[in-house]
Amino acid sequence: MADTITAIATAHGISSISIIRVSGEKSLSVAKQISKREEITPRHAHLTSLYNYQDELIDQAILIYFAAPNSFTGEDIVEFQCHGGMIVAQEILDTVLSLGVRLAEPGEFSKRAFLNGKIDLSEAEAISKLIEAKSVDAAKILARQMKGELKAFVDESREALLRSLAYSEVMIDYAEEDIPDDILESIMTQLDGLALQIEKIVEASHRRRGLIEGFKVAIVGKPNVGKSSLLNALLSYERAIVSDIAGTTRDTIEEQVRIGSHIIRLVDTAGIRDSEDTIEKIGIERSMSSVEDADIIIALFDGSRPFDEEDAKILSIVTNLRQKHVIVAINKSDLAQNLEKKHLASYDPIEVSAKRGFVKLTRKLELLLDSIGEGEELMLVSTRQIEAVQKAADAIQAAKEPLMSGELEFFSYHLQEAVKAISSISKPYDSEEILDKMFGEFCLGK
Repeated sequence: MADTITAIATAHGISSISIIRVSGEKSLSVAKQISKREEITPRHAHLTSLYNYQDELIDQAILIYFAAPNSFTGEDIVEFQCHGGMIVAQEILDTVLSLGVRLAEPGEFSKRAFLNGKIDLSEAEAISKLIEAKSVDAAKILARQMKGELKAFVDESREALLRSLAYSEVMIDYAEEDIPDDILESIMTQLDGLALQIEKIVEASHRRRGLIEGFKVAIVGKPNVGKSSLLNALLSYERAIVSDIAGTTRDTIEEQVRIGSHIIRLVDTAGIRDSEDTIEKIGIERSMSSVEDADIIIALFDGSRPFDEEDAKILSIVTNLRQKHVIVAINKSDLAQNLEKKHLASYDPIEVSAKRGFVKLTRKLELLLDSIGEGEELMLVSTRQIEAVQKAADAIQAAKEPLMSGELEFFSYHLQEAVKAISSISKPYDSEEILDKMFGEFCLGK
């Protein structure tokens, strides 16, 4: 890491301020050259003029210098906070690059922070996911991880496993000595407790993943029940074509919309029915796929028409998806009602209308989203973390049988695998290849 790196750390486009970040041993000298300042005080905001390699004025900007090791990366860092827009920021970046600095790879600033011991992997992933967070709850969870909440869990779990492993090694080395009779029972109790804790964390992480990724909400129903009208109402603009012709929507339409403190991925599906039309059949297949992938299903029924076979099919679909959260709504409540509600009674349906609005449905959806996000359980924020914890749980389970049968060498082997798996959340064993793959998914400037 002898070379110095730079990148624009703010999103591309028009904005009030853009930030260009420089990290490495040349940072301070670069700052002095383009600002023409002889002295730069660490951690002070300097209002200064910046000049390009042709000695032409670029902008008047804020310059801040963070001296190593008291910086995000642990290296010398300089930040130029200039007026927003692509032109000024790009010209400053080009000038910095002309002074022997190279463009940073995606995630390289965070990678250097990790390698220099400023953050661990769990904190690095929290930084990355915080940028993508789709709810206030997610931001709070990730903020706790950035303060070391997940690292504390990893350290405690690792300590418990190492303690059991130490007992095992002692019993192997001193097999002829008297070992307390209750030691095996104590080890088993510890492992059972840790396994149960891991199970709860994995379950909560799967259930609440939409807090970060955005919960996927699919609107389903037979043709012409008002699904597109509902989508347009929630989006507050005419995104989908609305007509009295059944089968108007022939493909899934996905948009993001804010409901309360959550940003959700709302999917309007093609009306589900038996059809011989090739294009419509493809749309219906995609609708079924969207329903299976969704976290929440809004099943819409037409209150002005009698309950028929197509409605029964919709009800059968949502009933079979027992693990999904389902909201049942009866649309067109402003018209004469001909739907027998007894078929939907178990779902406590709500009555809505495109003419009168979907406020009741929006409120129920918001309450459901809030309830999913509730809980103080630790949350794993990436597939990598979930896989590591699950691997540790599998190794703990595999260790139990040899422990009870007295095959302590096998027990120790499985426990070592558990220690490696759980430790990899905060610091992996195979560093370079894993780090390049992981940090390569970051955005520039992070």
